[in-house]
Amino acid sequence: MHLTPSACPAKSLGPAPRAPCIGRFAPSPTGPLHFGSLVAALGSCLEARHQGGQWLLRIEDVDAPRTIPGATDAILHQLEALGFCWDGEVVYQSQRLALYQQALDQLIASRKAFPCACTRRELADSTLAPDGSRRYPGTCRDGLRPEQQARAWRLRTEPGLITWEDAIQGVQQEDVFRDVGDFVLLRADGQYAYQLAVVVDDALQGVTHVVRGADLLGSTARQIFLHKALGLAVPAYTHLPVATNAAGEKLSKQTLAQAVDTQAPVSSLYMALCFLGQHPPADLAQASLPDIWAWSHTNWSQIKVPRAKALIAPAQMLHNSAI
Repeated sequence: MHLTPSACPAKSLGPAPRAPCIGRFAPSPTGPLHFGSLVAALGSCLEARHQGGQWLLRIEDVDAPRTIPGATDAILHQLEALGFCWDGEVVYQSQRLALYQQALDQLIASRKAFPCACTRRELADSTLAPDGSRRYPGTCRDGLRPEQQARAWRLRTEPGLITWEDAIQGVQQEDVFRDVGDFVLLRADGQYAYQLAVVVDDALQGVTHVVRGADLLGSTARQIFLHKALGLAVPAYTHLPVATNAAGEKLSKQTLAQAVDTQAPVSSLYMALCFLGQHPPADLAQASLPDIWAWSHTNWSQIKVPRAKALIAPAQMLHNSAI
């Protein structure tokens, strides 16, 4: 049983037609773009263009409590000022909730999803999953007691290794059942989980190549498992090195990462190219915005990207100053 979403009548939640390459950049509006976001945007854009494909823009605002007012407009302004051009209209997850519910309904109907009554306190003693979350011990997978009420919905996982080859990080393996357990699809607060939303969106948008930061490497096995549970084609995955501060902390709002300076777009792009191992010539740092983009499209090579999960960002980007 596959869905035919009313909001996207030309597509169904089955295997999407495979274009030569469709990439995407999917920031969360929790603040303006920082250098780490720029690296992910640039790497995903250049790889899609290098393969002669499309590059889509999606705002991942499905988690309403974390969305910061004005952040979406700030992100769009930054991308435009930096010279990014995307294909088609911007997609907003907050406008696609019915599609996530249809996917959940499909999983429920096929008995691949089940209701869970567990609270965080009840799971506090569970073992840790690789990403630091608590592994679900399977408490409710055989059904709720009569006095219990569902708080969340989880995907029923099964033992077995999921293996994939990441274009930068190499061969990866994870047993989702053993390492993570039955993971959440619909949270207790009524918010659809990131894992469900991103899989549905990638399928409906026909994404063939997911290029993003290595901080999301730990989500990939769950997403592959969910793609297969929904009968969807699995995209290729590429995880770029994450930009960190000098203490090794990923650049983020929590680590007070500075916003990318749109007043010096060429400097920002130049440093991102250097971070990604592209070795741009020194005089490119003083070039025009069209010139640096022309050089990037002509000379981009994913093979040159460092085979690392994390690298320290340039000091200039940590302090939001120009070269």
